[in-house]
Amino acid sequence: MKKKSGFTLLELIITIALIGIVTALALPGMRAFSQNDRLTTNINTMIGHLAYARSEAVKNSTQVSICISSNSINCIGASWEDGWIVYVDADSNGSFVEDTTTGEVILRANQALDHGNNFTSSYGNQVTYDNRGFVTATGSFLLCDARTGDFGKTINISNTGRVRFEDDSTCP
Repeated sequence: MKKKSGFTLLELIITIALIGIVTALALPGMRAFSQNDRLTTNINTMIGHLAYARSEAVKNSTQVSICISSNSINCIGASWEDGWIVYVDADSNGSFVEDTTTGEVILRANQALDHGNNFTSSYGNQVTYDNRGFVTATGSFLLCDARTGDFGKTINISNTGRVRFEDDSTCP
């Protein structure tokens, strides 16, 4: 007589119930992991652009700025989460008008942040590095998402242009 192989209905129900329990326990942790990863990615992007702006200012002995830009073409936008551009401010007037004859060009651009991340800065609309890599004043950026508490990430910039990262900053 041939032995039958397969699952019984009871075995299938128990397996599906176990999968449901494990999924229910894992999903909240995955959501927090995803939110933290998104914040880390966005803050690392800004740190990279700040470091790039500073190095370009020193390398080319010119003023380089980062400003809010919602269209990746000029310095127009309401807040840092709208996006930003890194540009050479050849005439040192604090505004960007693309002109290859004077040397004002966009070096890098970043699109708007997604998923409700909030990026605030004590600098206002622009950070400027001089030809030595110094900034005019110290300041900071705070990146938060929809959560409140110690989930934020902060970038502090010293007057020498050095960028320092702080984790677990308090979000309002």
